[in-house]
Amino acid sequence: QVQLVESGGGLVQPGGSLRLSCAASGFIFSRYTMNWYRQAPGKERELVASISRAGDTSNYADSVKGRFTISRDNAKNTVYLQIDSLKPEDSAVYYCNIRSGISVYWGQGTQVTVSS
Repeated sequence: QVQLVESGGGLVQPGGSLRLSCAASGFIFSRYTMNWYRQAPGKERELVASISRAGDTSNYADSVKGRFTISRDNAKNTVYLQIDSLKPEDSAVYYCNIRSGISVYWGQGTQVTVSS
């Protein structure tokens, strides 16, 4: 079955960086666009970044452009999210996600907290 396991979150000071990872299994990774979402307390889950199957195209939410970089390693079945210049408003649980037909799959999420 599809499994998505996020890691790499933590507590970081404003201006700091983190690299999130999402290890995927149970499906042919290279055939799917991969997405990163985040959800802050009291807010809706929002899409922050997507990357194409071959990794040659990526898209970002306006709020993270220039600070977040999504990448993937199809040999390792892993997608990454490099987060730089972190702001307190980036604090959220970060999830990776795939869509397959009408099915949507989520990992358990990794918490990112930005605080001094």
